Amino acid sequence: MSLLCLSPPIISTSTNYRSPLLPLPTIPTQRQLGGGRRRRMIKLSASSKLRCSSAMVIDEGCTSSSSYLQEEMWYSRAFWVSKETIAWNVDAGNGSYFLIGSKNATLTVVNGEIQGYDVKIELEESSESLPKNVIERFPHIQDFKPLQLPRDLDAKSLLKYQLTVAILGSGGECTSITGLQLPGILDELFYYSGPLGAVFSSEAVSLYLWAPTAQKVNVLIYGEGEGGDHLEVVPLEESNGVWSAKGPLTWEGCYYVYEVCVYHHSTSRIEKCIANDPYARGLSADGRRTLLVNIDSEALKPESWDHLVDEKRDLVSFSDISIYELHVRDFSARDNTVPSDFRGGYLAFTSQDSDGILHLKKLSSAGITHIHLLPTYQFAGVDDNKGKWQCVDFEMLESFPPDSDEQQASITAIQNEDGFNWGYNPVLWGVPKGSYATNPSGSSRIIEFRKMVQALNRIGLRVVLDVVYNHLHASGPNGDDSVLDKIVPGYYLRRNLDGLIENSTCTNNTASEHSMVERLIIDDLLHWAINYKVDGFRFDLMGHLMKRTMVKARSVLQSLTKQNDGVDGSSIYIYGEGWDFAEVANNGRGVNASQFNLCGTEIGSFNDRIRDAMIGGSPFGHPLQQGFITGLSLEPNDHDHGSNSDVEHTLAVSKDHIQVAMAANLKDFVLTNHEGKEVKGSEISMHDGAPLAYASSPIETVNYVSAHDNETLFDIVSLKTPLNISVDARCRMNHLATSVIALSQGIPFFHAGDEILRSKSLDRDSYNSGDWFNRLDFSYNSNNWGIGLPPREKNERHWPLMKTRLADPSFKPGRSHILAALESFCCFISIRYSSPLFRLSTANAIQERVRFHNTGPSWVPGVIVMSIEDGHEGVPGLSQLDPTYSYIVVIINASPNDITFTSPSLRGKSLQLHPIQMNSGDEIVKDSNYDNSSGSFSIPFRTTSVFVEPRPI
Repeated sequence: MSLLCLSPPIISTSTNYRSPLLPLPTIPTQRQLGGGRRRRMIKLSASSKLRCSSAMVIDEGCTSSSSYLQEEMWYSRAFWVSKETIAWNVDAGNGSYFLIGSKNATLTVVNGEIQGYDVKIELEESSESLPKNVIERFPHIQDFKPLQLPRDLDAKSLLKYQLTVAILGSGGECTSITGLQLPGILDELFYYSGPLGAVFSSEAVSLYLWAPTAQKVNVLIYGEGEGGDHLEVVPLEESNGVWSAKGPLTWEGCYYVYEVCVYHHSTSRIEKCIANDPYARGLSADGRRTLLVNIDSEALKPESWDHLVDEKRDLVSFSDISIYELHVRDFSARDNTVPSDFRGGYLAFTSQDSDGILHLKKLSSAGITHIHLLPTYQFAGVDDNKGKWQCVDFEMLESFPPDSDEQQASITAIQNEDGFNWGYNPVLWGVPKGSYATNPSGSSRIIEFRKMVQALNRIGLRVVLDVVYNHLHASGPNGDDSVLDKIVPGYYLRRNLDGLIENSTCTNNTASEHSMVERLIIDDLLHWAINYKVDGFRFDLMGHLMKRTMVKARSVLQSLTKQNDGVDGSSIYIYGEGWDFAEVANNGRGVNASQFNLCGTEIGSFNDRIRDAMIGGSPFGHPLQQGFITGLSLEPNDHDHGSNSDVEHTLAVSKDHIQVAMAANLKDFVLTNHEGKEVKGSEISMHDGAPLAYASSPIETVNYVSAHDNETLFDIVSLKTPLNISVDARCRMNHLATSVIALSQGIPFFHAGDEILRSKSLDRDSYNSGDWFNRLDFSYNSNNWGIGLPPREKNERHWPLMKTRLADPSFKPGRSHILAALESFCCFISIRYSSPLFRLSTANAIQERVRFHNTGPSWVPGVIVMSIEDGHEGVPGLSQLDPTYSYIVVIINASPNDITFTSPSLRGKSLQLHPIQMNSGDEIVKDSNYDNSSGSFSIPFRTTSVFVEPRPI
């Protein structure tokens, strides 16, 4: 999902890319309720009149007050937070509070009278505040009133009822009523640490399902994945909220679904929900049934699978990691050197002589250590049955002009019926996506996923999975893609103060602050780490998860051992998007996993500061707003950036931001800012006043300049630069950007195609733009520029800007440009791995060794100068880390002109241009010079030059 900027209040870049959402239940709005929440006092009498219907019924003769109260029952504005306490924020006045429940969900309000209840319990209002432990768990209701329940109440059985809290007057008249949110009491009474899902033993198959609010659960066993009647209906037995059944080993290879009878708050009915197992490890081809598969079966393991841990590339420190972000389908969908059955899927990574694999081998040889795969779990938006896909004739699309809207019209006409989607539409977290397998039925997806991991590991690339635990694609009791909300309705998804599902992540936000949600997330991580031997996890919208969850996840993963689990957990790296917004902002639902909160955890978070400073603006700003490497001040476009002094100030501030990022965005790193003051990284402010730096360790910072979200690096450079510069100039800006990321302290992160000038024809959000706009060409013949205007939905507003550029043939790079970009990228990655000084592992080492020159108000505009110092063996002071080089100077010249920079502190060194650059095909960088008598450097235009001081041989 979107790598969004931290500070803007509105998240808009990539939050609407899912398939169409299921409709929410019809709930009266404030407008329908008359625009307010006034309570009306009417005289009623109390009784318990049960009705046959399970629906909430409103008699035609109801008064408007009764109708209003009936509508209020749709909401869940009270919270059962512990065994003794319900929290509500409504004053009873002269009335009394009651907990009212109906086993058959027959509650209704008729002429102001609450009818259809089985249980009516008076609650005692407390004069105290909510307990501290409750406020810590539910900070958003800290001001609510605590209502005390009887100590001898049998809460466990009541939690299977339709429940409301009401205020009744002395004569039984109802003045207010609402439903209850139950996660607090469910966690207290029903937290469970035992087995869940299908468990295979030598004698039987056992099923375990956590469903404490369910009234009845059956499992339906099928012989086939689709069609046919069930073979068996087996009732599950409940023990303290966990339902279980035991079956014969002959169940293996069969399929099953759960039939759960449970009260669902969204319909106010007892629903019979048909659901997959939340702990599913396999699925039918249509995803509607869970496969009974023993994930430990030898038949599902590639040859030597159990010894893969010994074949993985060595990883001495997390600071040695570099990450390449790749979509499974993008990698090979249009690669004719891959067998046709493998294209766009897992097995493409096993084709050792394909263009794509040969490309990955080049990156691995240069030093890239990890491949980050966009979502590979079971997601919605792509049918797993390839026979149902629609496609477009690419030859026809190629006949249209480069600035035509015909291409996007053809692509969007079938975009929900083709084989492409980024995959941020989670349905089941623990099953590999079937559309990437040669056969989505049975166990093929399991075997092929393992072969993919094994093949990547064997060419020196560890595998990171993109995990999306912050939301689910569907909810409610009926949708095919709804799972968790069918089994424990209202628990897994985060709800607002009205009881409606929060949708700030896009849709159906999950609630990791609830204990069994957290457990499911951690169990799923362990499943992928142990059963698929993956090497890391990238957390989508990580800030919407709790810090506690992330810290626990890291600890559990790190504890895995080769001896006990077949994997080395100490080498598993986790990172994610630490954006802090919406209902979780400022710890609104507990201490969340935001950038600032993660300081000290050694969990990485994306550094949006360096992205925005280098490119210019933010994903929310004007697309022509320039940055440090896209021409700000030095090569202006036609956009109004303010006065000359404003522009110069912005350029200087951008340099500060980039320098802090190159020092791993450490909050305590001290440098001289553009004003000439010595400041810490955390003392430099963002435009909104927030501190710039947040990390306490270099591995807590993931530096990037582009990712799957927003425009590609080449596209954004092409948008922001002046129309009249050459494609050669734009390509060198692309090289500059990747060089800064490659040579910074912290973890470098690259979007697939950064190194080959990848274009999506200026599409800012290609989540559902098909293979046409997302193509990668590892034959290096095309970068995909100028293939038509990008899809209207997310791009039409800026089509006029785009048309001018797409129509101009001078914007399109040739094969020579692509090859030069690839060589430049590999050179800078190789330089990074040529010295441990580029990969310092502690904040202290960075503070001691990294310095920035060309600082203060008299700086040379557009130039960053960084030095890294090493010690000498046997000499007091810094320890020696690098046996080859004792001193390194990196000079980044973003100016369109050659520059000279002189620093007395850099005189007398034995510096020379890095041998990798001297031996490269970039003739321009070879004109870089250093004069040791003056400490003067000459650097060509738009060039990053690396100078090293070799140790005496």
